[in-house]
Amino acid sequence: MVDALPPETAREYFDVDQDFISHLNGECLDWAGMDDGALQRALHAQGEDWSGLVSERCPHLFASAPVFISDAQLQQMRRVIAAAELALGTPEKDAPLGVFYGYDFHLNAQGAHLIEINTNAGGALLNALLLDSQQLAVLYGEAVGEADLQQAFIAMFRNEWHLVHGDAPLRTIAIVDEQPESQYLYPEFLLAQQMFERAGIAAFIADPAQLEARGDGLYRDGCRIDLIYNRLTDFHLTRYAHLREVWARRQVVLTPGPVHHAKYADKRKLAWLTDAGALRAAGVADAVIQTLQQGIPHTEIVRAEDAEHWWSVRKEWFFKPVSGYGSKGAYRGDKMTKRVFEEVMQADYIAQRLAMPGERKVCLGEESVLLKYDVRCYVYGGRTQLIAARLYQGQTTNFRTPGGGFALVRAVY
Repeated sequence: MVDALPPETAREYFDVDQDFISHLNGECLDWAGMDDGALQRALHAQGEDWSGLVSERCPHLFASAPVFISDAQLQQMRRVIAAAELALGTPEKDAPLGVFYGYDFHLNAQGAHLIEINTNAGGALLNALLLDSQQLAVLYGEAVGEADLQQAFIAMFRNEWHLVHGDAPLRTIAIVDEQPESQYLYPEFLLAQQMFERAGIAAFIADPAQLEARGDGLYRDGCRIDLIYNRLTDFHLTRYAHLREVWARRQVVLTPGPVHHAKYADKRKLAWLTDAGALRAAGVADAVIQTLQQGIPHTEIVRAEDAEHWWSVRKEWFFKPVSGYGSKGAYRGDKMTKRVFEEVMQADYIAQRLAMPGERKVCLGEESVLLKYDVRCYVYGGRTQLIAARLYQGQTTNFRTPGGGFALVRAVY
């Protein structure tokens, strides 16, 4: 559904239950909390080595409270995702769709605002574990996710293979990142490996240097790799010619890949998605354009010759590097020094109108803190598999905030 709401109707729609949602997120309510005991049991059920790794490396991986969203916010996010997928177009024939697209939103009293699209969004398996741990708990609101996320994820990877190779069996997967054991989300790589192996698929966690390109394909220790679950942030594989070579020869399925990033996650696409004239010239329907303009903060490509203009209006904008990831190099305009601003003007950046994130009060012992949050929709082939949130302090999301981290999302109808 991508039909846009008329502006007046949209305002009334969001006013109906926003006060109640603000109340739920603005208080530490025992009856609206989370079953931490159930979460801890779920973590330990993955094995003492794994739970110990999470405790040691990721003490703020999971938030201590859920985030509540309204049905109006949920439905708007779904409309915006559908509209973006329509505008950006269908994938190539006989090509993978790209796993774990992440549509990140800021939610506030004015509605849901898409601030970013990622094509290698992390955290889906961790959030699936979090959600599953709460299934038997008596909690307020409903979690938003597929009924059996593990099966949905396996089916997704099998479909990526099927789109390229038909009915041939998928035998081996490599989960690939630079120095994977040093990555913050390495515990998630281990969850993915276990998930694949339970489904009868051999799985390796590998640095690109551990993979060898041969004439007939890609190998790890003599074992041919069928599919790469790509967690690299070198989105175009510029440093990994051997991976790009076997991918270009269609000797390995790479998901997500350079094509997916260029089509969806290049941040300049946000400027295109908010340019009504460009969308109309591309044949995008008016209702889709209106939905995008209601749901995506206006975005522009920054040019050095406009530096004087950007300095004068910087407080109303958020600046992001075109090729950035993980909030690196992103700045709120009202927090920028003159030196940082001048560096931004000389680099490849976009500017996006500020859409303030929602806030969630979290109780830590006898104290309470007000944290910001964003909401991530994990999407495959246009279908939302799971919705989760991230609680944090500071300009951008992080996993360094006591009480913060990945948070369960509960929809209130």
